[in-house]
Order: sequence, then structure tokens, then C-alpha cells
Amino acid sequence: MAQNFIKGEVLLINKPLGWTSFQVVNKVRWMLRKNLNIDPKVGHAGTLDPLATGLLILCTGKLTKSIEEYQGFEKEYEGTFTLGATTPSYDMEKTVDRTFPIQHITPQLINDTAKGFEGPNMQVPPQFSAIKIKGARAYDKARKGEEVEIKPREITISSFEVTNIAIPIVSFRIVCSKGTYIRSIARDLGERLQSGAYLSSLVRTRIGEFKLSDAFEIADLEKDIVQRNPVSES
Repeated sequence: MAQNFIKGEVLLINKPLGWTSFQVVNKVRWMLRKNLNIDPKVGHAGTLDPLATGLLILCTGKLTKSIEEYQGFEKEYEGTFTLGATTPSYDMEKTVDRTFPIQHITPQLINDTAKGFEGPNMQVPPQFSAIKIKGARAYDKARKGEEVEIKPREITISSFEVTNIAIPIVSFRIVCSKGTYIRSIARDLGERLQSGAYLSSLVRTRIGEFKLSDAFEIADLEKDIVQRNPVSES
């Protein structure tokens, strides 16, 4: 019944590449208005960057009050870093601004350096991030060319596994706490390797016990909404 979405539902979405998290929220609200003639609250439990894909948790109706609880869950990511260069956004949103030598980097050095990230860390988030600075999003200031000061935040990296090395590409799996920016790990990894690095692909595979394998594609979600909540014809 449509009432279920007003009382509250948890929706698992595979966020498409290029979409913002807010675009997914707006799309789901549009689906509910179009198919069920309702307009409940809809919110997401943890932003994914436009160039990332993977699991996005959406809460509807009264369950939006639980969003903070879902945001606090441990998260798992898979992706790739590209060594030997940096970008202002620490990912592929911006073009390469500096290049660095990589001849000295060995698989052993990469693995040893990755293990050094495990445990509690103080991390400086990217300037191109959704963090609010004096009421404005950091990325809005950064895109205007303004310098913003972002204070380090405590995070925990439970696991940093290097899954494949084909220099300059390093594939990884990371399990981490709320508030961890994988783009910042790319930056810091490059610096610890005495080179540079940026995030070249990212998929969020898990949030707490929720898995990407159980998530809906956007097109399939609308079919599910219609099938589970048919609108009666008069």
C-alpha cells in the first residue's frame, strides 16, 4: 500500500554513475508522486559523489528520522587509485594538475603503505566536498576558486586491502567508519608513497549489513513500486 511509504520504508539503490545523491532522492519522490499520488519525505543516509556508484540507502516517511542511525554504519568500498598524478578534487571530476615519478614504487611498498592506514586516523576532507563552511558547501566555494580551511576529522579504517596492482593502477577494498573520504585516502596514499595519486573509480558495496547485491537499479525500482502498491482504478 502507498501508506507504507508514508509510515516509512528503507530503499536500497545502486546509484548510477554521474548522478548526485540528491538526484536519486528527487527521482524517487517523483516516482511516488507519479505512481501513488503521494509525496512523503525522502532522504538519503550518506552521500555518494557523482563519479561513484553503488549502494545508497534511502528512507521514506517517518523513517527519515532514522537516517542518522544508518549514516553511522560501517561502510565498504571497492575501486581504483591512479598513481603518479593529482587532481584538485582528488578524483576525476577535475583534470590532472601535477604529475610525479612512480619508478620507485613497488608492489611491496604499496601493500606496506596501505596497511599503515589501518586503525584510527585524522583525515582532512577534500575541499570539493559537501561539508558546510560558514553555511555554504565546501564544493561551492572550491568551484568558485575560493580556498577553504577544513579541519581534520577522526576516522577509522578497519581494513585497507590492495586487491590488484598494475602500476599506475591500484585496485583496493576499504572498510571504514562514517565520515571517511576515499578521495582523501587517495591523496594521502600518494603523499606517503612520495608521489601523487587520485581516485579513478569507486563503488560502495556495503553499509552495515545492507549489501549492494540487494539494491535496486533505478529503472527496476519504479516497477517494484507499481507492483507492490497498485493504484486502484475507479
